[in-house]
Amino acid sequence: MPYNNYDERGYRPHNPRDGRSARNAREEQRRDEELERSLVTRRKFFGVLMGAGALLCGAKLLDYQVFNADEYRQQADYRRLSHQTLFAKRGTVYDRNGNVLASSVECQNVYVNPQLIESKRKAVNALVDILGVDAAEVRDILDRDTTFAYVKRQVDQEDADLLAEKDIAGIEFEPTIKRVYPYGSMASQVLGVVNVDNEGISGLEGYYNDDLMGENGSIVRERARDGSYIAGGAYEKVPAQDGTDMVLTIDANIQRAAEDAMKEAVTSSGANYGSAVVCDPTTGEILAACSYPTYDQSNLAEARTEDMNLRVVTDAYEPGSVFKALVCGMAIDMDKVTPDTEFSVPASVEVGSDHVYDVDKRDYTMTMSVREIMRRSSNTGMVLVGRKVGEDNFAKYLKKYGLGTKSGIDFPGESTGIIRDRSEYDGSSLGSMSFGQGIAVSPIELLRAMTGIANKGVMVTPHFLKSKKGEEIDWASKDKRAISEEAAEQVVSMMETVVAEGTGAGAQIEGYNIAGKTGTAERAGEGGGYQENNNMASFLGFVSPKHPKAMVYITLDGTAYTSSVATPPFKTIMQATIDALGIKAGE
Repeated sequence: MPYNNYDERGYRPHNPRDGRSARNAREEQRRDEELERSLVTRRKFFGVLMGAGALLCGAKLLDYQVFNADEYRQQADYRRLSHQTLFAKRGTVYDRNGNVLASSVECQNVYVNPQLIESKRKAVNALVDILGVDAAEVRDILDRDTTFAYVKRQVDQEDADLLAEKDIAGIEFEPTIKRVYPYGSMASQVLGVVNVDNEGISGLEGYYNDDLMGENGSIVRERARDGSYIAGGAYEKVPAQDGTDMVLTIDANIQRAAEDAMKEAVTSSGANYGSAVVCDPTTGEILAACSYPTYDQSNLAEARTEDMNLRVVTDAYEPGSVFKALVCGMAIDMDKVTPDTEFSVPASVEVGSDHVYDVDKRDYTMTMSVREIMRRSSNTGMVLVGRKVGEDNFAKYLKKYGLGTKSGIDFPGESTGIIRDRSEYDGSSLGSMSFGQGIAVSPIELLRAMTGIANKGVMVTPHFLKSKKGEEIDWASKDKRAISEEAAEQVVSMMETVVAEGTGAGAQIEGYNIAGKTGTAERAGEGGGYQENNNMASFLGFVSPKHPKAMVYITLDGTAYTSSVATPPFKTIMQATIDALGIKAGE
């Protein structure tokens, strides 16, 4: 009878192997229970995972449809829509006589959509032949995975038209504006330049950029995935608003004469560079301003940064003996001297630890009036005049003349020079400053101070802007008195003597009265002291002293010569100014 697990009463019969079977059963039960628990855990994990996924999907839907719907819509629109800038036409810049100095013309930016190019060889050949671009660079552009890439910006309309006639799919055009200068590089330092985005970045183009630039417009068009425009698709145009036209105080004829004269002066004197500025000393209107070497704004690749500077504004120098006119103005205004006041002027004067001599190197004492000191440009004599002024008053008058502060000129990058505070004066300060050394100012600062001599004691603000939107700009509110009218007239009289029979004789113009002052300042060395044969030669003068109409200031830096090399360009520029303004002889 076969062995059964249970007998008829339901009891398991005894078997020697029953102990092992019981253990196996318990092990199987344990494994079953673990398997059940594992299945439950997995079901819970997948349930939580599916729940989290549902929550994330819901959150993402809320993000797309509610919270950031506008942002995602804008991103989709950006990929779907083409945004093209319509550049505003910059305002035209005129000289005082209506001559166009800077204007804007329509041109084209040429770009490509490589996705639409059917024949790269044909496209490359056309772009190279007409635009003169590099073939390898064009091939690189056409190999890009994009739908938009510039090939050349600000292409002349004539060239763009020739390229358009080729009718090559994928070569496209964007209307834009280019700045042009009818007089070429003339007044380039004054006018400055604009970048490819039509923004002024230097000179008056930069200073008055907000007025000149206007407000750009835009065109929005719908495009397909390959970048091509969809016929009948979305289209929106916002017209550009052109910039403001401006009239400058510059006279193109005087400007040209000044630039030619300074080129000749720098070349003949061996100077490192030279500058000239012409103004009306009664209004501050700048009729011409330049530095040489200069640059061509249509060829910036070869322009040196330093040549782009209008040095009459951006650089500072020891002014030398031109400064003596201001010192005489101080002393006369204080009633310390008159033009006839006499001094016993020694051959040398101790200034700090140094001894100052006159340029003629005389070895004896002379009796000189203040007028004679000016006529001879005596350094030793001016030290004595400066002592009459005194340190405290000297510092006060420097502030009255506006030295050490910006002149107010409407031009970027003005240097304020180096003017010591009264507390910083040492044993040599007063003496050295009395004849124009130990002090550094920009030419435009000194020019403004000297208008306070020519204009009956009242300083005017040098400026370039004459009118905009057809309205004259009022600069007179910034006028400031430096010295009395009587003191100014006496200094002018001595400056007339300087030209009539003194160091400035080379500046005489037949039939005209010229008042002026020469200047020769030695250039300071990096290790202290002054360098030999490295001077800043200068001359400042104005015509018709009783009713001045034009002032010219010449500086030649880095020349071995004295102020004598500054009078020829002064004379040339002043003659051109006389002719341009119609100043009559004898006035």
